[in-house]
Amino acid sequence: MKPRLLILSDLFGGENPNWIKFYTDKLESTFEIQYYDVLKLANLHAFDLTETEIHSQFLNGGIEKAIENLLQLENEKVIVLGFSIGGTIAWKASLKALKTDCLFAVSSTRLRYEDKLPNCNIKLYFGENDSNKPSLEWFQKLNVPSEIFDNQKHQLYLENKNAQLICDEILKTVKT
Repeated sequence: MKPRLLILSDLFGGENPNWIKFYTDKLESTFEIQYYDVLKLANLHAFDLTETEIHSQFLNGGIEKAIENLLQLENEKVIVLGFSIGGTIAWKASLKALKTDCLFAVSSTRLRYEDKLPNCNIKLYFGENDSNKPSLEWFQKLNVPSEIFDNQKHQLYLENKNAQLICDEILKTVKT
């Protein structure tokens, strides 16, 4: 039986965004994949809203609602790959009751406000030029394994070359 991999979208969600296909194509031979649109998990309607407005909805109860719904949907051991706000939701759900074996979070800049580590293997990815990534002190204090992509911004995960490196790491981690 394949290990279960949850993929949590970024802020913009979507049924099946084109960029997610690269990850699912690379990982589906090894994992049973469950994709979650975080907007749906949070019961948010983002049609015609700006990025700032969507972000505000997540900060005003959306993150908590997404965590609550995710915990109701998932009660087996999982590996999680979360993008941006999806990684933050995965982190917080793992602190509560999500049975997370490994957590891979990409550009999850809101983690800079976290001071507790989930009890699982963690690997974080950020762009060097993402102005909201956690500080060097944060990484040192929490001692979290991370990789910083040179000359990349927040949406580094949309580029296939970066996605390939992330997928390779996930596959390597799970096979060891």
